[in-house]
Amino acid sequence: MRVVLSNSSGVPLYQQIKEQVGTAILSGELVQGSALPSVRVLARDLRISVITTTRAYAELAAEGFIVTVPGKGAYVLPLDSALVREQLLRRVEDGLQAALDAALLARLDRDGLIQILDGLLQGGYEYASAQEG
Repeated sequence: MRVVLSNSSGVPLYQQIKEQVGTAILSGELVQGSALPSVRVLARDLRISVITTTRAYAELAAEGFIVTVPGKGAYVLPLDSALVREQLLRRVEDGLQAALDAALLARLDRDGLIQILDGLLQGGYEYASAQEG
């Protein structure tokens, strides 16, 4: 797993770390029991404060993604299906809110927005079908 930070994104660094590690766990890139870099190693590699990496790991632990074992490190926890679903639903809601905000700026009405969503859904289903076949 590789963490890439942006100082110009407007998103706090700890949040970027948390989101990228969380995404890697949800996608299966990081599996149950995988050891994460120590907060000190991650801070050194990213050239940021240990406080920043500690906060990211603390939030991941609070959300049930990882467990930190004093003196041993941080490890990926088994994914609770309810937790996974909740995290994915939150990502869908965030994406839809961003799309709605853009649609409002573009003065797109409900029918236009639904038409775009239907087109995207159709393209997604065609992609999924091609992957299965």
